[in-house]
Amino acid sequence: MSEAHRAQGLRIAVPRGALFEGTLDLLERLGIDTLQVRENDRKLLFEESGIITMRPSDVPTYVEAGAADLGITGKDVLMEQAEREVYELADLGYGRCLMVVASEAGEDPASDALRRLGVVRIATKYPRIASQHFLSTGRQAEIVEVKGSVELAPLTGLVDAIVDLTATGTTLRENNLVIREEISVCTARLIANPVADKLKADAIDALVTRIAN
Repeated sequence: MSEAHRAQGLRIAVPRGALFEGTLDLLERLGIDTLQVRENDRKLLFEESGIITMRPSDVPTYVEAGAADLGITGKDVLMEQAEREVYELADLGYGRCLMVVASEAGEDPASDALRRLGVVRIATKYPRIASQHFLSTGRQAEIVEVKGSVELAPLTGLVDAIVDLTATGTTLRENNLVIREEISVCTARLIANPVADKLKADAIDALVTRIAN
């Protein structure tokens, strides 16, 4: 197998979804053949090119377990799954989003709730990130974890505000929500299995060097 098809025997976990195209473009620039991956929406494992495709939130699981040597996922996933034993090797720069606190336009319902009750109700798909953010800023928050459209929660009175990831802010604006705080900038990150990082150090180091250049 030539290096033009596979990264020196490395298996790479690739995220489907928003980071998918940017990740395949990066791998192409590194000389890894992604044609089969681009042409097949349903196949998940591409042994010839060393690529496994999956949900972004599953990437750290596969990398930690050694089912993949390397993986690419968003910083938001790594922050939410901080317990995963993986090495973060590089900020890849693409897929930029903001993790934010947002609430309905007008007088901030979250600030009002804190003044009146001393606690704010927050809906989010990122309970760890939300809890740590409010804890670090000395505010008490009741976290309500939701799986669907988090923007709905403040509109129905379920919560005072949300913590969510936004790329353009369009969905927030369309639902009359405004950004109140920016928690962090999230971009695509390259992660490695700790054992693979030692046993396959030469191949991984060479890949990281090529990414940096």
